[in-house]
Amino acid sequence: MASDTYEIYAVKYAHHDRRAHENFLQSDPHDTAPMPLDYFVWAIVGESRTFILDTGFDAAMARKRGREFLTPPGDGLRMIGIDPDSVKDVIISHMHYDHAGSGELFPNATYHLQDREMAFCTGRCMCHPQLRRSFEEDDVMAMIGRLFRGRVQFHDGVDELAPGITVHHVGGHTAGLQVVRVKTERGWVVLAADASHFYANFEEMRAYPTVYNVGDMLEGFATVRRLASSLSHVVPGHDPLVLTRYPAAKPGLEGIVVRLDVAPKG
Repeated sequence: MASDTYEIYAVKYAHHDRRAHENFLQSDPHDTAPMPLDYFVWAIVGESRTFILDTGFDAAMARKRGREFLTPPGDGLRMIGIDPDSVKDVIISHMHYDHAGSGELFPNATYHLQDREMAFCTGRCMCHPQLRRSFEEDDVMAMIGRLFRGRVQFHDGVDELAPGITVHHVGGHTAGLQVVRVKTERGWVVLAADASHFYANFEEMRAYPTVYNVGDMLEGFATVRRLASSLSHVVPGHDPLVLTRYPAAKPGLEGIVVRLDVAPKG
């Protein structure tokens, strides 16, 4: 593996049953086909440096939010040999509870966040219940605490975190949402997080209903398509199909951890 290419792993830690009409803006309410959400954290593993994308939530938050909690994110990472205490870099796609929770799971990491996301979750938009409902006060306060301990690095738009890893502001779902572009042996993979919850969102250009700016979300679909080497190099943030399209990280981890830097199956 060359020094500027990475292995990528998706680690599933929770699940939530939903219907298809709940996953598209202006959808047909009669579309009641099952279309559940899976919840992931992602590990980007290089020769000398590991990045984690998003931190998930814990069992207490699963109970509060009515989600099925399966495997603590830290335990899932340990299954592939990653000790959370050893992680030095955590990328936060955005500050929603399912992407920025789990307390101090990574006590020695610097957190990478877009300027606009921090402004969004601490500013006037949080006066509105419709916008703040997916944020948790404790998660926001924890990030402020890290900031004052010198453990937050801000990014404005596009930035390179290391050779072969860049972050890109797209907004849409939240004001400061960012995606991650990773160089792998199979080409440039884009970890879309909530820029596209499902394959169907970006493939069909259909917005997800939790949205700050619809126009930015639709433009974000176009951005992730452009940044990736092909459509098969875009990985959505919550689609259970990720677990069936990609191989398990190792035997025994089927349905829990899959490897994204290799070509999808079929």
